[in-house]
Amino acid sequence: MLIVTRMIHAPCLTGLLAAWLAVAILGLVPAPQTLAEEGGSLVPNPGAELWRAVRQKEGPVVGDTKAQGVEAGVLIDRAGEWWRRIRVEKLVPYGAGFIGLNVALIVLWYLFRGRIRIDGGRSGRLVPRFDLAQRLAHWFLASLFLLLAVTGLVLLYGRFLLIPLVGEAGFSVIASASKEAHNLFGPIFPFAVIAVFLLFLGGNGFKVVDLKWIIRGGGLMRRHAPAGYYNAGEKLWFWAVILLGVALSVSGLILDFPIFGQGRQWMEWSLIVHGVAAVLLIAGFLGHIYLATLGMEGAIESITDGRVDANWAKQHHDLWYEQVKDQEQTPPGKTERGPAGKQPA
Repeated sequence: MLIVTRMIHAPCLTGLLAAWLAVAILGLVPAPQTLAEEGGSLVPNPGAELWRAVRQKEGPVVGDTKAQGVEAGVLIDRAGEWWRRIRVEKLVPYGAGFIGLNVALIVLWYLFRGRIRIDGGRSGRLVPRFDLAQRLAHWFLASLFLLLAVTGLVLLYGRFLLIPLVGEAGFSVIASASKEAHNLFGPIFPFAVIAVFLLFLGGNGFKVVDLKWIIRGGGLMRRHAPAGYYNAGEKLWFWAVILLGVALSVSGLILDFPIFGQGRQWMEWSLIVHGVAAVLLIAGFLGHIYLATLGMEGAIESITDGRVDANWAKQHHDLWYEQVKDQEQTPPGKTERGPAGKQPA
């Protein structure tokens, strides 16, 4: 009976010792003392020496293992704690602060400047601006980015904002759906970025006139700023979308597909790059939406209808208007109006 009892308890004892060692290595219980008492004398404790080596080593502690794979032999990677602190203490609060500050500036600007109206009102004459392919590519990228931005923000800030509203169970469902949608539609995003790059690249090179536009504040301070097909602000936004879009695409693919063979450090850096690029692009996206809708009369029509009012083109893109004014057209059912928005004599 005693032998049977020992046979039963031996695996249990071994499991308990293994569990205790794992917990001790993870730091959830105090590590063993450097010296242990044995037979009335103090001898070196190998467990404490191992823990000290792990804590003092800058990089990951790598050992031998029968399991094959990337970082399969890594016992503890101290960079993981660095990454956690960067995400929790830097990315999350600074990202929220940056987006919040951007929203506050947009509101203050609207209260100060109001909506930018078309000088002289609408003329009733339209000038072609964007073709169908450009408009489809724009809305494809915009819709996809909006979905990824919302789901990404849920994953980053949902626990702080949604749990008080819907509870932990409700947040669990929303977060799970957001993660699946983000991972599913994320790999499509690079194709949308490439499409916008190819279709909108022409005319987005910088010229001397762009410097004049910047000096005059883009005409936002009621001082005319000359501009061609794209002004300097639109060019800066285009290149920001492309460069940040590439950063989001590359880092997102690294995070979404660990089968590429990347290790933890690659994924940690990719998440930081992904988060920073996303916050910057979301902030710019909010400003872009504001100017296209509430901030500027007639702007959104260029990407919905593909045409803009002649007076709008003359006010915001005068150099381009001089090149295309002979293409003006009066839509059926509409009457041409003069500069003051009245019927011409």
